[in-house]
Amino acid sequence: MTTNPDEILSYQPLASNNVVSANPHIPSVSASAVLGESASMPDDVPICKGHDFNTPPPSDKDIMDSIMESMLTTGFQATNLGKAVEEIKRMRKWRLSDTPWKAGDDESLRDPAVRSKIRARIFFAYTSNQISCGQREVIKFLAQHKMIDVIVTTAGGIEEDIIKCFEPTYMGDFKLSGKELRKKGINRIGNLLVPNKNYCKFEDWVGPLISKMHDEQDAAFLEQAKEIAANDGQSDEPLKPFAYTPSEFIARLGKEIDNEDSVLYWAQKNDIPVFCPALTDGSVGDMIYFHSYKRPGFVLDIARDIRRINDLSVQSHASGQIIIGGGLVKHHTCNANLMRNGADFSVYINTGHEFDGSDGGASPDEAISWGKIRINAKPVKVCADATIVFPLIVSQTFAKDLEEWKESTKGCVCWLDD
Repeated sequence: MTTNPDEILSYQPLASNNVVSANPHIPSVSASAVLGESASMPDDVPICKGHDFNTPPPSDKDIMDSIMESMLTTGFQATNLGKAVEEIKRMRKWRLSDTPWKAGDDESLRDPAVRSKIRARIFFAYTSNQISCGQREVIKFLAQHKMIDVIVTTAGGIEEDIIKCFEPTYMGDFKLSGKELRKKGINRIGNLLVPNKNYCKFEDWVGPLISKMHDEQDAAFLEQAKEIAANDGQSDEPLKPFAYTPSEFIARLGKEIDNEDSVLYWAQKNDIPVFCPALTDGSVGDMIYFHSYKRPGFVLDIARDIRRINDLSVQSHASGQIIIGGGLVKHHTCNANLMRNGADFSVYINTGHEFDGSDGGASPDEAISWGKIRINAKPVKVCADATIVFPLIVSQTFAKDLEEWKESTKGCVCWLDD
C-alpha cells in the first residue's frame, strides 16, 4: 500500500461564482480559505478503517489475524506495522527467478530451475535489551528454525543469552530506587532485575573457556611457526590465521553452553554467524581484561570478521535486513549491505528520531542516500517499542508459515557457491 502525497493533496480555491463564495453573508476570503474545493482522491487510495469487533473474522482466520490485517488501514504506526509485515513477506518470498535473466548475466544463473532456488539473504540485528527481556524467546525461534541467515548484536546480546542459561532475569519496576538496588547487588534494566550473582556465574564459566581458547590459539601459532622454521623460514602458503574472530568466539560460546534455550546455541548449530564488533563492551570484555593480567596475549581478530560479514552481503543475489534498535547493530548491518549497493528489503523497528543527526534515528530514506538501501526499495520504519510490535510481526510472518517455509526453501541458497 503506497500513497504519494503530491498526487493526493492540492488546494483549489473556490471559484468567484461558487454558491458559497457568492454568499454576501460570508466574506469571500474566509469562504475560500475554509471551504475551498478539494481534488478528487485517486481510486486506488485506501480508506482509513480499523478493526470492527462487531464483525466475526472469516472462518479461515482468527481474531488476531483480522486485527493485524486491519493495521494497514488503521493509520499512524499501526499502518507502518502492517507495512513491515508486508515487507518481510516480500523478502522471504523473493527468488532470483523473479528477475528475468538477460544478456550479459552470469551463464550459470540462466537456468530457471537454478534461479528458483536462490533466495534473499536475511540479516537480523538487535540490541542487547532484546535478549534481556522476553524477546529472547522470539529471537531463539528464528535461529532454531534457521529462518535468518546473519545475526548482528551487541556484547550484552551475547553474554545475557548465556547468563540466562544459568540464572533467570526477574520482573521489577521502572521506578525502583537505583541507590537501594545497588546496596543489594541487584542491577536494573528498565523494569527488569538482574542480580550480581548472575554475572558471577557467567564469569566463572567463561573464564576457563577463555584460557582454553588461549591455549588453542598459542598451539596453532606454534605449529605454524614450526612448519615455517622447518622450511628454512619460507612458506609457499599464506599464513594461517591463528587467532579466533569474535564470531568464532561467539559460536564457541553457543557450542559450549549446549542449552536449547539459548539463541547462540541454535545459531552455531544452524551455522548462522553472529557478529559483534564491540564484543569487549560488556562482561566478556571484563573477563578478557582480567585474563590479560594473568596471561597476556589472547587475541580476537576483528579484521577477518569485517571481511566475513561484508562478503556475505556481496555474495547475495538479494538481501533483506530486519533491524531492532539503533547504534552499532544498525550501522554495522547497513554498512555491510552498502558493499552490495544496498539492501533490497529493509525493516527498522526503533524509537529514535532524526532531529539530532544520530544514526539510530536516521530514516530509511537517509540510508538510501548512502547506498545502504537500494533506491528502488520500499523500506519501512516502525517507531514503536519492539517488545510490543516484533512478536506481532513474527506471528504474521515467520511463525505463520513455518512448515511451508521449510518445504519451500529446501535446496535453496543465497549465493550459487554457498
